[in-house]
Amino acid sequence: MPTTDRAARRRGIDALLRRSPLQPVFRARAARRLAVLAYHGVDDPTAFRAQMERLARTARPVGLDEVTRAAEHRRPLPARSVLVTFDDGDHTVHGVAMPLLARLGIPAAAYVITDLIDGDQPYWWTEAAHLVAHGGRAETLRGLGPAAAVRRLKHLADAERQRSLAELRATAKQQAPRRRQLTGGELRELADSGIAIGNHTASHPCLDHCTDPDIDAQLVGAHDKLTGWLGRPPTSFAYPNGNHDPRAERVLRTLGYRTGFLFDHRHAELVPAQRLRISRLRVNSHTGRDRFDTILSGLHPAVHRLRGGR
Repeated sequence: MPTTDRAARRRGIDALLRRSPLQPVFRARAARRLAVLAYHGVDDPTAFRAQMERLARTARPVGLDEVTRAAEHRRPLPARSVLVTFDDGDHTVHGVAMPLLARLGIPAAAYVITDLIDGDQPYWWTEAAHLVAHGGRAETLRGLGPAAAVRRLKHLADAERQRSLAELRATAKQQAPRRRQLTGGELRELADSGIAIGNHTASHPCLDHCTDPDIDAQLVGAHDKLTGWLGRPPTSFAYPNGNHDPRAERVLRTLGYRTGFLFDHRHAELVPAQRLRISRLRVNSHTGRDRFDTILSGLHPAVHRLRGGR
């Protein structure tokens, strides 16, 4: 099916879900749950502005500190609470999201990959997709297209993932384009604007496929760099790819982390029961109005799970 046809089909399904008699039921239930929205970059500023203006009108935006206190002191957040978060540290969080959120008075949290700060290295998964699309080959990825290759890389032991990336770089006809990343100064500006800065590891491996020493290096290394840039230690973490690992959780507790976030497309409790495993809802800046509403209500996540989605 052509891409345009698939997109039209998805929009039609989203519209049907939003008008479903189940939507008011899920919306009423969602009022008693915490919606933690997990964005990445802001690739559609107009749509993102509409989403944030809708939250400001209809929800109760809360900050990371409020969520942390609710989890630690067992005091429920207000009804319709929503926390906005961003993963990876895309530069558009600074250039686009920061001024809009400040104008609307919406707090947020951004989880950054510290090895990318002050550089122009692309994300490893976008680099891998580009390399495969331009003839890159690796033994572990034989016969796979770009998207399937990235999925396969996420399931490899991390040392094997890195070897496969090296093979792709050595065999591709064209290297991946460089990408503007955040600077240390921009991190400080984000923090000063009310966007909490959190740890998202040094290089974004899937922690459940890492060795114990690599987990320590990823978490502690990123922690130390963020402390140096911000002048205070981070206390919140987001698991790369949402892959929770109990070994990582133990390291986080040792470092004094107060909250940790998954990427499981679920609502969380108004009193998060496990503060280092708080659920989040997946959303993009280009998510349409119909899907955005059913994500907030929990109907879209429920259908996603019924279809076997992760």
